[in-house]
This record gives sequence, C-alpha cells and structure tokens, in this order.
Amino acid sequence: DIIASRLRELAFLNQGLTIDLIDHRSDKTISFSYKGGLSAFVQYINENKTSLFRKPIHFRGDKDGVEVEVALQYNDGYSESVYSYVNNINTIEGGTHLTGFRTALTRTINHYSAKYNLVKKNGINLAGEDSKEGLTAVVSVRVRDPQFEGQTKTKLGNSEVKGIVEMITNEHLGSYLEENPPVGKKI
Repeated sequence: DIIASRLRELAFLNQGLTIDLIDHRSDKTISFSYKGGLSAFVQYINENKTSLFRKPIHFRGDKDGVEVEVALQYNDGYSESVYSYVNNINTIEGGTHLTGFRTALTRTINHYSAKYNLVKKNGINLAGEDSKEGLTAVVSVRVRDPQFEGQTKTKLGNSEVKGIVEMITNEHLGSYLEENPPVGKKI
C-alpha cells in the first residue's frame, strides 16, 4: 500500500507517465496513469468533498530555470489540504515555494475581491487563513539545484524560488479569476 501510494503520487506529478505495480505473490497488477496530471491529483484528493467549482484551476510557468506547476480547487469544508513537491520529492515541511504560493494566493484573492467589491467592508483584507479555508492544492516545482533544509529533504530553502512561484501564481491565478468571474465570486 505504501509503494502503491508513492507510485500513484509520481504518476500524478508526471502527466502522461504510466507506472505499473506488479505483485508477483498474487499476480495482481495495478496501473497508474493520469492524463490530467496535477488537476487529476486535486480531484482525487477532493473525491469525497463538495467542490465549489467543477474543474480545478491549473497553471504552469517557468522562469530562470525554475518550472512551476500548480492545481487548486476549493471545497465547502474548512480545512486546507496543500501538498508541495520539489523535483518529485514531497516537501512535507513546505519551504520557499509554498511560501511564495500562499503569499500570491492571498494577495490575488484580496486584489480580486477589492476590485469587484466582494468584501462587505471596503478596506478590509482577507487574512492568509481566510484564503486557505477549504483549499485543496498541489504545488510542484522543478529546480536545477535544490537546497533542502535538514537531512530529510522535507523543506526547500532556495530563496529565489519564492519570488518565482509568487510571480507565476499572481499572474496566472489573477488572469484565471478575471476570465472566470463565477469561480472568482465563489472563492
């Protein structure tokens, strides 16, 4: 089950890749392949939840050799489910890429809600906790020379990655919300 879980995760992270797990003891074969990549991953995580909109928001971009891919979707729950990866390594403690994503998410939602008067009292900004409520997201970056903190490689320390993820998220999420007002209002 542990191996199957990791292989499923790798298949989500590497869109178009097919991974077969064969258990020779029982001649059982499980095949993992997800054409939807990170969007399919978010839908898998949200499987037993009520999503606020049907299709996850998905975008990718790159700058200075750093590739960024993000998929996110909100549900009617209160808890946050955010998974972050660097070069297919699960960074369970987060790091600079996750900080950049969260900063951009809050800023973009605040900008959008202020522009369209969606906050009841003008001048009030939503806190980071508000923008993460009901959020399911997967943030994946590919970095040429990742610098991890600690021996377990569970937290990215490259300072330049924060700004790159923040810029790409601001740009793509902002554009998406402008082009899809019903989704922006639901968020």
